[in-house]
Amino acid sequence: MQTEKIATRLVQLRKSRGETQKEVADAIGVETMTISYYESGQRIPRDEIKIKLANHYDVSVQTLFFD
Repeated sequence: MQTEKIATRLVQLRKSRGETQKEVADAIGVETMTISYYESGQRIPRDEIKIKLANHYDVSVQTLFFD
C-alpha cells in the first residue's frame, strides 16, 4: 500500500463530490481530524473504516486502497 497514493485518492474523491472533510467524517462516524490524517498520508484507515469510506464514495475497497 502506498500511503501517498491512497491519500491523493481520498482527496480527489472528496473534492469530486464537493464535500468537506467534516462532511465525510460525519458520514462515516469519525472525527474531522481523522480524515485529515488519512488525506495527508499520516495514517491508514483501519479495515472497518476502509469499508465505510469505500461505501461512502461508491467504490470498492480494492479500488480505493489497493489498485
